[in-house]
Amino acid sequence: MALYEHLSELYGLPAFTCPENPTAVDLPAPDTVAWRIAVEIEEEEDGWRKQFERFCAAVDTTRVRALIVGPWDEPFDNGPDAEIEALLAARDRLPALRALFLGDMVSEECELSWITQTDVTTVLRGFPELEEFGVRGGTGLAFPALRHEHLRSLTVQTGGLPVAVVRGIGASDLPALEHLDLWLGTSWYGADSEPADLEPILGGARLPRLRHLALRNSEIQDAVAAAVAAAPVVARLEVLDLSMGVLTDDGATALLGGQPLTHLKKLDLHHHYITEPLQQRIRATLEPAGVEIDLDASDTDEYEDSDGTVVRYVAAGE
Repeated sequence: MALYEHLSELYGLPAFTCPENPTAVDLPAPDTVAWRIAVEIEEEEDGWRKQFERFCAAVDTTRVRALIVGPWDEPFDNGPDAEIEALLAARDRLPALRALFLGDMVSEECELSWITQTDVTTVLRGFPELEEFGVRGGTGLAFPALRHEHLRSLTVQTGGLPVAVVRGIGASDLPALEHLDLWLGTSWYGADSEPADLEPILGGARLPRLRHLALRNSEIQDAVAAAVAAAPVVARLEVLDLSMGVLTDDGATALLGGQPLTHLKKLDLHHHYITEPLQQRIRATLEPAGVEIDLDASDTDEYEDSDGTVVRYVAAGE
């Protein structure tokens, strides 16, 4: 699956792309939208920072609650260090900022696996009041362990999530975190974690308020499902999301044979490779308890190569 659409909202606010000349048009009230700052790739040197300066000059930034960082200059070669530096330099002008997404790009701008990232914890350390943070792209991505008191939602979208990032998140103290969404990806695009690397997350000791856990888009989705089936954190979840990956009957059987999931509000398994009999067992086990189940497999793709091996794909790779 390619990413064809930009974020439509952030922090419960509709996304609004700041026009190139924001002083020439009527703008929405600063606190009513999530402002998307973006430039055409390769348009001009320091283009994103210049656009950010125009935004700051035209908008009462003291009221801005959510920012979306779109394409910056040549993201397939450059990480957003300069853009993060600009954000940190303006933090005194952004006292109400509570949500930030870094790297809102669709495939025609820069493929998911091509987006160059950096150590994104500099943003979290620089904005200790952030409640929502998301990042797209795994190349060069770093997330050393930290403590953040107010972060409620963390999303990391990649075609291949480096194991160091998985371990860094697992070692972080995030006492307010309610929503964690990790796209683990494939080894072809840099994923090198194993279920054992997820144990600090699945244990839940550093995530006492976690209610929504998504470990998805993985080529090892069966092994992830088996680890989740016995994970202590699951008992307190409302939503469990193992979608977008190569989940087969093996993973589904492990889930059904593990701890009860009848307390969940939703189990999301869309984009899967589970046979119909196992799908029926999942529904029969959980739907009577009121669990909403997503088993849509309309976008899955597989083929059999010359030696008979069945090749299956995650939803978002390149």
